[in-house]
Amino acid sequence: MTLPPSPAPLLRPSRPEDVAAITAIYGGHVAHGSGSFELEPPGEAEMARRRDDILTQGLPWLVAEQAGQLLGFAYANRFRPRPAYRYALEDSVYVAEQAQRRGLGRWLLAELIARCEALGARQMFALVGDSANTASIGLHRALGFSEVGVMRAAGWKLGRWLDVVILQRRLGAGEHSPPE
Repeated sequence: MTLPPSPAPLLRPSRPEDVAAITAIYGGHVAHGSGSFELEPPGEAEMARRRDDILTQGLPWLVAEQAGQLLGFAYANRFRPRPAYRYALEDSVYVAEQAQRRGLGRWLLAELIARCEALGARQMFALVGDSANTASIGLHRALGFSEVGVMRAAGWKLGRWLDVVILQRRLGAGEHSPPE
């Protein structure tokens, strides 16, 4: 794994004062990328609400910071709201444009996986916007995810139809034993 040069980046739980930087990073992905199917970047109040919702569920929202600058974030959310899905989570990972291809996404996702396993989750899903998003698909595969399906032409953004690639990774004992 390649990490940025000194000073070493810090991976930590997000804090309320991170919301502005989180909003800016995510806004760039919404406005210029196909990884999110949102069409308009949400504002700080909405991102703060989303973060609070994740944390209220007892789930992790992590950030990577270097020299006081937030470079990326990752969080886990419930895969679906119905009770039978309570051991299945979905991950989201976003890295600032200037920090991409330096190993931060992998570092964030690896720590997110570890924390979700510690919480007793048994499956993690990634719904990657755009089958041409080879960076995100490759990141997930490198950390043990397998492709389990593709929803063809599921969204229209950036003047084209976009697929959604579904990847899955077992956490802990996965399906081999009942939850505790």
